[in-house]
Amino acid sequence: MEKKINLKLVRDHYEKEPAEPKEVVYDTKGLNLWYGETHALKNIHMDIREKEVTAIIGPSGCGKSTYLKTLNRMVELVPTVKTSGEITYKGKNILDRSFRVEDLRTKVGMVFQKPNPFPKSIYENIAYGPKIHGIKNKKVLNEIVEKSLRGAFIWDEVKDRLQDNAYGLSGGQQQRLCIARCLAIEPNVILMDEPTSALDPKSTLRIEELIQELKKDYAIVIVTHNMQQAARISDKTAFFLHGEIVEYDKTNRIFNHPRDERTGDYISGRFG
Repeated sequence: MEKKINLKLVRDHYEKEPAEPKEVVYDTKGLNLWYGETHALKNIHMDIREKEVTAIIGPSGCGKSTYLKTLNRMVELVPTVKTSGEITYKGKNILDRSFRVEDLRTKVGMVFQKPNPFPKSIYENIAYGPKIHGIKNKKVLNEIVEKSLRGAFIWDEVKDRLQDNAYGLSGGQQQRLCIARCLAIEPNVILMDEPTSALDPKSTLRIEELIQELKKDYAIVIVTHNMQQAARISDKTAFFLHGEIVEYDKTNRIFNHPRDERTGDYISGRFG
């Protein structure tokens, strides 16, 4: 049975052209990536702009998460990986070995499929990053913790239990805590790999509302299998298939007027 996308979910404001193009944060040109002999990403060209949500959709194994992990160079943790082409962040090629990965990760936060709080208190989960970057002043740390938790829409739920272990939070709360942990290092970009796939519908809605609020200040890239979610929250959508980008455009155009038949087939549920 075909899945039907309610195109009313793609809000009217996506039809409006912005007064000025937003600044390009990431620009990917001719990216190829191999896991050993497997050609996982093929000639990827796309840019990611500030204060927008970019959704990456496609069937399992199409390269979505691999591409996301190249944006903060986590993919290099796999020993057999090799790449060609370039990804520039703020005009500098992050794949150049002279580019320090530590510098990149202070500007690019990551939220994973399953919430992964540290086995520490709620407070220490947030303060950990700033401490690593040399902030020791207790008053400053307190301010960062509160600001980050407020930014992730969870302060009111945890403000009286900051010394409790983060594992005592619900799944949805843990995921918002992980987002707050990202905010604490004051990134420019937040990468999200299926951030709601392990959550219930109510928690998913909270995360989606949070994403809409966060994009006022951050570039957000989200990998999702959920077509409804991509339609609801993203400004642009990239459709990946077999390691290639089939189509990349404004979300309303992807869902209403796809240029490639394969895009329409995937969105309508004919495969994937």
